[in-house]
Amino acid sequence: MPYRKNQFINNEIYHVILRGIDENAIFKNIDDYYRMIFSIYEFNNTIATTIQNKREIRMNFKKKNRGRASIVEMIDERDKLVEILSFCFMPNHIHLLLRQIKDNGITKFMAKVGTGYGGYFNRKYKRKGYVFQNRFKDIPIKDDNQLKIVFIYIHANPISLIEPVWKEKGIQYPEKVNNFLEEKYKWSSYADYIGKKNFPSVTEREFLLNVIGGVEGCKEAINNWIMHKNDLHKFSNILLDSKK
Repeated sequence: MPYRKNQFINNEIYHVILRGIDENAIFKNIDDYYRMIFSIYEFNNTIATTIQNKREIRMNFKKKNRGRASIVEMIDERDKLVEILSFCFMPNHIHLLLRQIKDNGITKFMAKVGTGYGGYFNRKYKRKGYVFQNRFKDIPIKDDNQLKIVFIYIHANPISLIEPVWKEKGIQYPEKVNNFLEEKYKWSSYADYIGKKNFPSVTEREFLLNVIGGVEGCKEAINNWIMHKNDLHKFSNILLDSKK
């Protein structure tokens, strides 16, 4: 079960990274990705989720994927632990940008996600033991500049799936990368930020949209960064070097 000793502060924002144990894959097929979407939605609640609630949530997601309905149509009765500002799922880890809104909200939320998804994964693949590393990383967000860089970094992560050495050498095919992020990669909040409904009820986007400059500001931030292949050094300095 992922846990943290740190005391998180209400209304502060944190970049949270949760990795598979020994860097192992935590998603093996599309159903696993959907299950994690369900998990970060349904476990973001101070109240235990009933089996019936879970069934309704998952049914709506499946209908949405077939183009007949969306989770946005459901009445949201959750008492949230955190605000999920953005997310990105990669084959062996996930990124979350979280604002804590309840005491110990991040710790409780991450424990519920880790236990819930971990149990599902072990049952499905007939395995035992930990699915995730015992501790998740967290990096506090200190100002708007860092927030914007984190927004770009989280949503740029999938680039490594089509350009594996982009962090070391920069982006070789900017137009291809931009199309991949905007049109093809489903497992992040980027589509919702640029006005293409994907999983709109998972994230709270108003705050970041205001900081970055609306839908066009979000697109411009990502597009400009891709085209100019810049600020790579800032990622390691600001985002990744957590000693915790």
